[in-house]
Amino acid sequence: MEDMTDIILLTDDEGNEVEVEVVTRLEIEDTEYYIVSPVGEDEEPVFTALRVDYDEDGNEFFQSVEDDSEIAMIEEAYSMIFEDEELN
Repeated sequence: MEDMTDIILLTDDEGNEVEVEVVTRLEIEDTEYYIVSPVGEDEEPVFTALRVDYDEDGNEFFQSVEDDSEIAMIEEAYSMIFEDEELN
């Protein structure tokens, strides 16, 4: 199987550019989310959930997910996907 890893470049709140690997994409209740992890981390991977939002011109941008109920919903969907993959 060919490795199709997606790497995207994000800018953090302090203006630093950070490369992240897209672990998976989820669509929940008509909202798209990306689960990402920083590239080049030697330690235990850190996963971050990003919501895809759109500005007034229709341009796509990523927004950190900080709402506890939204995070719980994403974690549940993520767990269900990977449980299904382990069964197959």
